[in-house]
Amino acid sequence: MSTAGNLRKVTGFDKVGGLRRVARLARRRPRVDLSHPARSPLGSSVVNCVAYREGVRIPEAGDLAEALTRVRRTGGFVWLGLHEPTDQEFAGVAELFDLHPLAVEDAVEAHQRPKVERYDATLFAVFKTVCYVEHDELTATSEVVDTGEIMVFLGEDFVITVRHGRHGSLGPLREELESDPRQLAKGPAVVLHAIADHVVDDYLTVTDSVRADIDQVESDVFAENAARVDPGRIYQLKRELLELKRAVVPLGRPLEDLATRPTRTVDPEIQTYFRDVFDHLMRVKDHIGSFDELLNSILQAHLAQVTVAQNEDMRKITAWAAVVAVPTMVCGVYGMNFDHMPELHWRFGYPLVVGVISVACLALYRGFRRNGWL
Repeated sequence: MSTAGNLRKVTGFDKVGGLRRVARLARRRPRVDLSHPARSPLGSSVVNCVAYREGVRIPEAGDLAEALTRVRRTGGFVWLGLHEPTDQEFAGVAELFDLHPLAVEDAVEAHQRPKVERYDATLFAVFKTVCYVEHDELTATSEVVDTGEIMVFLGEDFVITVRHGRHGSLGPLREELESDPRQLAKGPAVVLHAIADHVVDDYLTVTDSVRADIDQVESDVFAENAARVDPGRIYQLKRELLELKRAVVPLGRPLEDLATRPTRTVDPEIQTYFRDVFDHLMRVKDHIGSFDELLNSILQAHLAQVTVAQNEDMRKITAWAAVVAVPTMVCGVYGMNFDHMPELHWRFGYPLVVGVISVACLALYRGFRRNGWL
């Protein structure tokens, strides 16, 4: 069977329906939401496949192989979007676009660090997507940040996006790009920039939401009864912040390379846009660093408050123990049952001893109260 036949079998595209059927489905559901467990609205890993010429969709381009042949003959590029494809589903795509096996393995297996690699005329980029998980109240087990991945294969006439995770849909991004044909006509690198910008903008949104959680924890720590605040909430925020850091920090070097190093697939004009994305990423990185330091300070302040509260309790316990020690000592002495003891047979001995005990206890109580121990 030919490569085109293999691809039709793998992806579900045939020569009769092809892109026309995909475009019709896209018009019915212009904003595809893949947050549900279903992998794709098309029943397979294929989310969308569109050919563009001069920034405008080609309405009747045939199947994927024919669309690629047409754009290579007349100009333009093909954008294929996939969601968590299997090895079998991606095999036809890898063969048609001559993708490097190492990059294909990374795209299918996922769980990769953010990176940009070059394989001859193809560029392979990995972006970590993040999503803020809404919660009514932050607890020691609350999930704050959910992560996913977007892999991008970029060639001179094609873009292949492979998404992993239940968030980070590129449907709205595709619509936004299609609304500006002049920009989209600059080629596949525009799509790569738009994805990078979209991912980094999500970083900024998530950091704003995490900042709100940190502010709430900080308010609770410095409020009354702060010693009763669960320190697990602080540790949980630090863990979730570490997850966000793993997505943001490794992306710095790849974005810097895209902004500065010349490549066949990224026009110098587009590199200027990557510099702006890199600046935004550095701002997110600074936010994460400051959040981490602030959480460390909050944790230290909470531990200090717990220590102060414990010392306060110990002072009170010690003060009351000293007060109770006076009658205990006196009663212990007179409880030894000796025949010859001072004032043992005197009528006023008992009231005198009780009075001495009361005066001594009152003096100790006032002394401790004056010093702030009680």
